[in-house]
Amino acid sequence: MGRPDVSKDPDGEEFQLFLQLLRENPAFWSKVSCPERLSASGPPGYDDVVPYARRVVEAFPERVLWGTDWPHPNMKSHMPDDGKLVDFIPRIAVTAELQKKLLVDNPLRLYWGEK
Repeated sequence: MGRPDVSKDPDGEEFQLFLQLLRENPAFWSKVSCPERLSASGPPGYDDVVPYARRVVEAFPERVLWGTDWPHPNMKSHMPDDGKLVDFIPRIAVTAELQKKLLVDNPLRLYWGEK
């Protein structure tokens, strides 16, 4: 997600530039992962990261992936609970269709060229 500063407004200029980059470059993909690295509020919900990730998922449903970043290299403050990271998914991909694209369809297309 371009590592947004989640203390700022997701409608602000910085994050909007990231979304513009994706809009103008259809070959670019984004991965919505690592809320534990971005969040100031932390688990269980990583509430401050949700608006950013949800916007990417909804704006680019055909070019977005999800991942846990397991085994969480270089984490110095804490080790995230992967279950809490999985619980993040329905908050950013709010429909079954978006979840399937995020978790199944898009990885198949990107990594294995399947339609």
